[in-house]
Amino acid sequence: MNSLYTSGLLVLDHNKLLLTYSKNKKAWYLPGGKLDNNETSLEALVREIKEELSLELNSKELTFYTHISAPAYGEDNLQMEQDCFLYDLKTDIKPTNEIEAIKYFSFDEYKEEEIQVIGVLQVFEKLIKDSLI
Repeated sequence: MNSLYTSGLLVLDHNKLLLTYSKNKKAWYLPGGKLDNNETSLEALVREIKEELSLELNSKELTFYTHISAPAYGEDNLQMEQDCFLYDLKTDIKPTNEIEAIKYFSFDEYKEEEIQVIGVLQVFEKLIKDSLI
């Protein structure tokens, strides 16, 4: 199985997790994206968030939280390997490019969605286990 290396942004607010809706995949995901050649997961996250949400992240304020491995949603024979970073967002954000919408979800709200991404479920479960939400 091939691997897809990505990074994801974890923004928490009132026991909810920020997710973005991908126009291409028609599902709610963690903001972030694929690593380019010779790029660290932290560098990729800063670049992807600027592209997706027009937001300049301060890399010194990003805290590595966890790594998740899950089947890549909508892909055959592809395993997503994602480094996830916590960030304290102090501003409103607006979607750009391939992002259609932004919303905070509780775990229960996310489980009601028609499409659930395995990696997002894993992040929710870890956040709850660690009493972060």
